Amino acid sequence: MKLDRLLEIPGTECLLPAPAGTEVSAAFTSDLLSDVMAHAAENSLLITIQAHQNAVAVATLVGIRGILVCSFRPVPADMLEAARRESIALFRTPLNQFDASVAVHRLLSSP
Repeated sequence: MKLDRLLEIPGTECLLPAPAGTEVSAAFTSDLLSDVMAHAAENSLLITIQAHQNAVAVATLVGIRGILVCSFRPVPADMLEAARRESIALFRTPLNQFDASVAVHRLLSSP
C-alpha cells in the first residue's frame, strides 16, 4: 500500500510525505517502543500515540517506513525533523489507535 492512501482516512493529515514509491505491506500498533523493536516488521507502518523523536529512532532501527500518530497528538518540531532526516513519512489522525488500526487494515486489504 502506498502511504498516501492514509489520507483516505477521514481527518488524517500528512505532516511529512513518504519518499516517492514508498509502500508498506503491514502495520503494527503499539505505544511501547520496546514492543515495536521486538515485533514490528520491516517495511511497515507504525500506529501509535508516541509523538516524539524516539518513535522515529525506533522506526529507523526496525525499517518502518511511516508513522501514524493517533488522537491528533501534537507532533513536536524535533520529531518532524528526525522523520525528515530519516526519510520516514509522518501522518496524524484524530482516530484512536484501535479505530486507526481498523482503518489501516481495510486499506491494506483493498486494492
